[in-house]
Amino acid sequence: MPSAQDFLSLIVYAPALTLADKRPLAIVHGVEHALPGLRLAWTTSEKGELIPLKHRDDWVAANTTDGGLPFLCNDDDQTPVTLYGLENPDGPGGKPQLEVHMRLPLNATVIGLAEAVLAAVAETSDARWGDLTPFAAAADIAEQTAPTLDGPPSPPRRLPVLMAPDARSSPAIPHRLGWLNHWSDASARALGFPAPSRDADLLSRARRTPTNGWIVQLTDTPLELDKPAHLDALLKAYERFPKIGGR
Repeated sequence: MPSAQDFLSLIVYAPALTLADKRPLAIVHGVEHALPGLRLAWTTSEKGELIPLKHRDDWVAANTTDGGLPFLCNDDDQTPVTLYGLENPDGPGGKPQLEVHMRLPLNATVIGLAEAVLAAVAETSDARWGDLTPFAAAADIAEQTAPTLDGPPSPPRRLPVLMAPDARSSPAIPHRLGWLNHWSDASARALGFPAPSRDADLLSRARRTPTNGWIVQLTDTPLELDKPAHLDALLKAYERFPKIGGR
């Protein structure tokens, strides 16, 4: 079973925000719609103190600076949810891009709605690709590209080494895989997905999004790389999509 300290980590990669961009508020509203009862109406001070936002939407619009989405959270110590976005000025292809991050509790309610949450964030941000993965598995996956003191990455669990994105990278090619994967229509086409003769298993756990993208789920339950079947599913997916990570 996942650790009691584990949580779900969501990140999507989208085109950079433009002047008067409506996506930040659309992202917030989309998440709240996907998780009934969620209200992201607080932020925090530099000391970590909760600050209620009486006019949250106006505050978000006024504080969408530096190409990102200001930090938002709920007021629930038992099931904390956080959301923020930032601009990476050195995205693939040498162009800036928006990165949207969420932390979600790893519980039955959220797991049941995880696909809808990822789709909501991806669709409202116009994301090219993204994933939602338990943090414990995401930490191992991050080691596929993380630099080490001894030189090139040495990922655990026989995971392949992935290339860090550079100026030659296509924004449409995902950097990695996760438990739930969002691929825009452009990303799916770049990966050659779907190929019905090769992707029957993945297609059994995949669905189209309203913008013709895909949500592709690797395993029936949240990814746990201590489980041989889950690790095998991840390794097979990397084998199926050699372009992921610029290999």
